[in-house]
Amino acid sequence: MRDCTKINRKADFLLNIIMILCTIACVLPLVIVFSASITDEKTVTMYGYSLIPRNFSLESYKYIFKNIMVVLRAYGVTMLVTVSGSTLSLIIISLYAYPLSRKDFKYRSVFTFIVFLTMLFNGGLVPWYMVYVNVLHIDNTIMALILPYLMTPLYVLIMRTFFMTTIPEGIIEAARIDGAGEFQTFVRIVLPLAKPVLATIGLFNVLTYWNDWYAPLLFINNEKLFNLQYLMYRVDKAIMYLSNNAGSINNATQIMANLPSQTARMAMAVIAIGPIILAYPFFQKYFVEGLTIGSIKG
Repeated sequence: MRDCTKINRKADFLLNIIMILCTIACVLPLVIVFSASITDEKTVTMYGYSLIPRNFSLESYKYIFKNIMVVLRAYGVTMLVTVSGSTLSLIIISLYAYPLSRKDFKYRSVFTFIVFLTMLFNGGLVPWYMVYVNVLHIDNTIMALILPYLMTPLYVLIMRTFFMTTIPEGIIEAARIDGAGEFQTFVRIVLPLAKPVLATIGLFNVLTYWNDWYAPLLFINNEKLFNLQYLMYRVDKAIMYLSNNAGSINNATQIMANLPSQTARMAMAVIAIGPIILAYPFFQKYFVEGLTIGSIKG
């Protein structure tokens, strides 16, 4: 009979090697991007990207932070939109998904079909834009950055499935016998047991709002309402415009000689991704806590 301990050790060793390789594959690009952002522009042009900077320089960050108040304001807008939008989205999605998971809800098939239908068809860009601008009049407002991603059909179906497969009917029946109402049962019993799906969808929402540049491109003209990603998008477009039209612009050659084009792009990526990297451990903590919470023990 083969020793199961040896088999487990070999499997653990192999899995550890695979996970180490996956970690290196994920971390290595970030290290290269950060290294390029603190490297001199001429060095990057001559030798390409490297793990260790050949010639240390912070010119790319100096270029981006010339108007530091603009960057800080964009950070503030992004954080406000991300926090408020993600929170509101979780509330709306959970409130919609919970009734769909209840077998005693008479119209759950109808509302489930409505959600599923919006995954297959949409009104298109022009009606969407006209509703936001001509009907709701939320262009050049914070709501134009929050409203588009409040309701995601896929997340509704994921949360509905989690409620149906994880929340026992016995607990809901026990709460009803004890005199708890539907809303009280949802807030005090269902949501604490739904931490894994709330953390997962919350993380998806945070990534969506933080990385959004399309909504401000369509609806925002006021520079005070530019979020971080759209600000970085405009900076990148300005660099590309100067690079492509250097011959037809006065003093463009001199400007391009002092412009950290490649390293500035890397610096923008570092600035944009920094807070998200810090947010991952926070969500992971609550995700693990949610997985260890059982509704019935013994």
